[in-house]
Amino acid sequence: MPDSLTVDVNRKRLHHVEVPDRFVTDESFVVDLVNRGESVHVHLHLDDALSQVATLEGGNHYVERGSTRSVEIDVAAVREPVTGKLKLVTGYGAEVAYVDVTVEPLAVEKEPVDVDEALGRPRRPEPGEEPLVERLRTLTADVGTLSIAGFGIFAIVLALGVGVVVDSAAVLLGVGVVIGGVLAALVLLTR
Repeated sequence: MPDSLTVDVNRKRLHHVEVPDRFVTDESFVVDLVNRGESVHVHLHLDDALSQVATLEGGNHYVERGSTRSVEIDVAAVREPVTGKLKLVTGYGAEVAYVDVTVEPLAVEKEPVDVDEALGRPRRPEPGEEPLVERLRTLTADVGTLSIAGFGIFAIVLALGVGVVVDSAAVLLGVGVVIGGVLAALVLLTR
């Protein structure tokens, strides 16, 4: 249900208008023109600032004696608050009243996100399962292991060099065996 701004007309005397000083909304609202006396015309007007984000149905509204007339004011969604004046006039300008209207950004309720409790606990590696970074740290910490890995890489480079220079199926097979052996040894070293 939209917000409602109540305006009393003719309470104290003919054409008298009583309005609150300010009105705040984040959606379209209704101006309820409550006539406490004789029939009257009430003219509503939005100032420039307010008319940038709001529109109203018609400007001049006839309110019969002792009745209430509801006037809808459509409000567009805003990113920043916009404040302007709603002007109410009766008696062909004899009585004028203003309401400061502030249109605020629509308060959007964020839906809660269900989070699995398991996400809050860090994953522990299984016994014997060590992350690759830790394995490499272990390798580089041990000078003997590091020298063996260096020798293996040298053997691979040398075998590839011989395989490129000598054009023979037997040499090519030997290069494959050397590379396979060195890679297998490096894998065993990281475990």
